[in-house]
Parts: sequence; structure tokens; C-alpha cells
Amino acid sequence: MSRTASSDSRLLFDLPEGPDFQMEIAARKRGIWPVAGTDEAGRGPLAGPVVAAAVVLDPDNIPAGLNDSKQLNAARREALFTLILQSAFVSVASSSSRHIDTSDIRKASLDAMRRAVAGLEVAPKLVLADGRDVPPGLACEGRAVVKGDARSLSIAAASIIAKVMRDRMMARAEDSYPGYGFAIHAGYATEMHRKAITAIGPSRLHRMSFRPLRQD
Repeated sequence: MSRTASSDSRLLFDLPEGPDFQMEIAARKRGIWPVAGTDEAGRGPLAGPVVAAAVVLDPDNIPAGLNDSKQLNAARREALFTLILQSAFVSVASSSSRHIDTSDIRKASLDAMRRAVAGLEVAPKLVLADGRDVPPGLACEGRAVVKGDARSLSIAAASIIAKVMRDRMMARAEDSYPGYGFAIHAGYATEMHRKAITAIGPSRLHRMSFRPLRQD
């Protein structure tokens, strides 16, 4: 199968006010369908996995209010999470802290995105990937879309799924690794988290390749 990759990096002032379905519609008009969107959550934290999601939306049943997950509060993300699961094909994959440490966060993120796409119940003919890179190893054409979660409804939906899934994972981690406040900060480098690391040391969930945990 022929596999191609392309990138779309319009200037920020060219961005629409919110994500739309134009890229997906254009592909469908060319006979390229299904189209999947993929995004990740958790590149920056000091602890926990990076989680990726892939979503194929139903053009006739797109949940209202989809947006970049960072633009939504937790309650709205949870509500949309349920609606997306009810109306779309969804797949989730993650790369652990150990995977991140033995590889790097960029490669681990792209690998999780690739596995999320591969896990879809339908085989996409085009994958719209948030960011500047197309996940390597896709079984179809891929297109990198800078600020994709603000431009494509499919990517926005994937960003919501990935964010909610990761937040839930980190909330559950609080039971196994008490004292860090994972349910509050989800592993990000807050003052509370840094103080906990200083007081009780890093856990197995921590990314030892990240500063300030890395020993140079």
C-alpha cells in the first residue's frame, strides 16, 4: 500500500475561530474516506503516560460544541467524551513513562498515535494528525496539521478523548501512589508536585528523563 505524508502549517492568523469539518469534507469529495483525527495528551508532565486517541466522526452525527480540549472545562470535556463515544469510532493507546524514558517524548507520542489509529474498528484512508509530524508506520496517507485541534473537528474530538482518558488514569494512580496529588495535577510540574517529589522521591510513574528528575 502506498503511504504518503504531508504537512499543513497555516499561519496562526489564518486559523478559523474554531474547528470545522472542512478538511474531512474535502477528502470525502475526493473519494478518500473514512478520515480519522488523532491527538495526544500528556507530553509535558513529569509523571504518567502520554495518551493518544484516534476518532472517526459520523458526518451526520457530530456532537455540538467540539473544540480543542484545552479550551473546555472538565465538566464540558466529560460531557463531550460521552457523546463522542456514542456517535463515533474511537480508539485509545498510551506510552508509559518507561517507554518515554527509553525513547523520547516525541517518538513515544507518535507511537501512541500510530497504535491508536491501528486500533480503530474502521480502517481510515486518511489520518489528520495534530502537530508537525505524521506518526510513522501508518497504513494509509497521513497529514500533519499544526494547531489541528483548533482546526479539525476530528482532531478536536481526539484531543478530548485523550485528555479525559489520561486524567482518569492519573486520578486512579493516586490510589497506588499516594502523596503526590496525581488526581489534582495529573502529573504536571506544579509546586505541589515538585514539593512531593522532594519530600518522598520519585515513583515508578515518574519520567526520569525529564528535568528536574534527570541526573546529568
